[in-house]
Amino acid sequence: MTAHRGTTARAHRATAGVVLLVLLAACTGGGADEPTATPSGTTSSPATQDPTRQEPPVPEGEPAPTLAVLPEVELAVEDVATGLDAPWGLAPLPDGTLLVSLRDARELVVVDPATGAVEAVSGPGADDLRDGTVTGGEAGLLGLAVGPPDGDAPGEVFVYRTAPDGNEVLRGTLAGRELSALTPVVQGIPAASTHDGGRIAFGPDGYLYVATGDAQQEGTSQDPASLGGKILRVTVDGAPAPGNPDPASPVWSLGHRNVQGLAWDVTGRMLASEFGQDTFDELNVIVPGGNYGWPDVEGTGGAGAGFVDPVATWATDDASPSGLAVTREGAYLAGLRGQALLRVPFVTPDGGTSADAFGAPQSLLTDHGRLRAVLTDPSTPPGEDGSAVLFVLTSNTDGRGDPRDGDDRLLRVTVTPAG
Repeated sequence: MTAHRGTTARAHRATAGVVLLVLLAACTGGGADEPTATPSGTTSSPATQDPTRQEPPVPEGEPAPTLAVLPEVELAVEDVATGLDAPWGLAPLPDGTLLVSLRDARELVVVDPATGAVEAVSGPGADDLRDGTVTGGEAGLLGLAVGPPDGDAPGEVFVYRTAPDGNEVLRGTLAGRELSALTPVVQGIPAASTHDGGRIAFGPDGYLYVATGDAQQEGTSQDPASLGGKILRVTVDGAPAPGNPDPASPVWSLGHRNVQGLAWDVTGRMLASEFGQDTFDELNVIVPGGNYGWPDVEGTGGAGAGFVDPVATWATDDASPSGLAVTREGAYLAGLRGQALLRVPFVTPDGGTSADAFGAPQSLLTDHGRLRAVLTDPSTPPGEDGSAVLFVLTSNTDGRGDPRDGDDRLLRVTVTPAG
């Protein structure tokens, strides 16, 4: 079992406790059934002009990219590195190597995907992570992100970890294999032994997105003043990013239980994977100001009360989706309890926010045990035909798996159209 699950099923139960969402819609003349609205007076940005999209991924005037529609794909799998201790976060570095966080060891390592060599990160930042990170259950050293080359902190390393006073995001500079002293970006995120969220990623708009959990405190997800049970959108210094639904708040979306995957497709659509409790795990399209219903609804059935329904669901025994990546043809979720790479194919070339834009989920890569993270290979951009290369972290040494010789592993997965 991966996520802590309570004893009370909450599937298909919705209430009207969505005051923030209704207020956002009212500010722009939308009704309560339009959770994508943002308040008037919000700083204009491409993300808020069309709430289902981020900045255009191609220069203005060029054709917008489209998605590939592939009912089936084929996979080829090879080991890149072995012997990793409960790996959790995965991010590409500017030199073509990959940064990996080891949750319980409270360490960062660098993996060379060409040779499989694994090098430890040292320096004052590494000492801080080892000495100041709290582990236990799902807590520890979690998500990673690296500042994009055209952003405000190019090449800098951002980490999400559990500290004595809660979860937090820190940043530092990695020179070679030495990490500088770390400075805080976001602090005060609720923490617990489970439901810690932890995934962080830079969006196409250059801002940092932070996925948090409810830390076993159900009231936090619907409380706009709490950082728990949210997706946050901040600058590299931790300030609320321009264009947020509430200009004074880092909250981008709310009503989440435990988000552990964030990704964007080539059309700019934002997706997130989320642990359910007793009934449904979810894949969601994230819109600014959207309320995703927890704890009042799990799975579908909340749209009538102003909540945003997921576009795909799984029984909790079949998924526990952690990391997330998207290619030209589908979303790929790292399944922990489901022990599979979960594929949700795209069925419309221009995207969309409803379940009709997504095909039936598929379970792939079912012979490597628990999977924790998935990343598109930045050196091999996904092809227009749907081909792609993914890096996948297994998670069999995290205390809930059945380790095999060589676990845990970093895998290279080549995706090609079937046939």
